[in-house]
Amino acid sequence: MRIVLLGAPGSGKGTQGKILAAHLGIPKLSTGDALRAAVAAGTELGKKAGPCMAAGKLVPDELVYGIVEERLAQPDAHRGFILDGFPRNVAQAQVLDSMLARLNETPLDRAVHLHVEDEEIIKRLHERAVQEGRHDDQPDVIRHRIEVYNEETHPLLDYYEAQGKLATVEGVGTVEEIMQRVLKVVA
Repeated sequence: MRIVLLGAPGSGKGTQGKILAAHLGIPKLSTGDALRAAVAAGTELGKKAGPCMAAGKLVPDELVYGIVEERLAQPDAHRGFILDGFPRNVAQAQVLDSMLARLNETPLDRAVHLHVEDEEIIKRLHERAVQEGRHDDQPDVIRHRIEVYNEETHPLLDYYEAQGKLATVEGVGTVEEIMQRVLKVVA
């Protein structure tokens, strides 16, 4: 199963993706986690991505493509995978389609959209910032990230809908309730 998780920052993609990956026995790739790790490690990629992330801006595509392609080429991803945080826009979705073809992988099976209202997102991300000390989850940065999502990423819903791959689930409720909704649409 090849799945893309879509939703605004804080919609639960990371939590649901981790559970779904374990349930399906396939790897989950979070570009956000990979980028934060690169920043923390001080890698060349991290040095380039860090200022963008701190300002709530999108990391340049060429950096993200490298992370994704490297991960999808690993043997455990041949059985399937879950992408969280990529693609962020239609152009990236088209690159992903080409990337999968170039790697001789089958196309995506499903794009799962976790729908959560903006005010709930702001509340969740603020709580996470306090609990985890995440500097990229400050109130002004959170609002900017939601704006960027609405402008850049939301059009992906139409892209995957046109391919018959989109499934939208309500991303509010207990973790278990949301997972049951996700499992129904990927079954």
